[in-house]
Amino acid sequence: VQLQASGGGLVQAGGSLRLSCAASGDTFSFFAIGWFRQAPGKEREFIAAIKRSGSTTANGDSVKGPFTISKDNAKNTVYLQMNSLEPEDSAVYYCAARRYSGSLNIPEGYGYWGQGTLVTVSS
Repeated sequence: VQLQASGGGLVQAGGSLRLSCAASGDTFSFFAIGWFRQAPGKEREFIAAIKRSGSTTANGDSVKGPFTISKDNAKNTVYLQMNSLEPEDSAVYYCAARRYSGSLNIPEGYGYWGQGTLVTVSS
């Protein structure tokens, strides 16, 4: 199983980016795929997750921007649409997959991780 995150880059405050997470391998056994981010000196932070069923859950506390998670089953790809980006959204963004149910906001529950894609938001 491999996860390939892409779509990061440099964007001005107020701008948008769409991140992609392409999954390969035994993707049908995944219970959920989530997005996390980690800024320098900070802990990895949960953003959102989407279950195999299509239902989603998101971090409504610290992630203030209108971020939306979605997926394209035909492409085995999960997306994270990020709008109204702010400098504090700058981080390395990771996608991760888990085979079992549980607390989707806990990084330790995910057994597969992509390499991360860097998002930099300038003021």
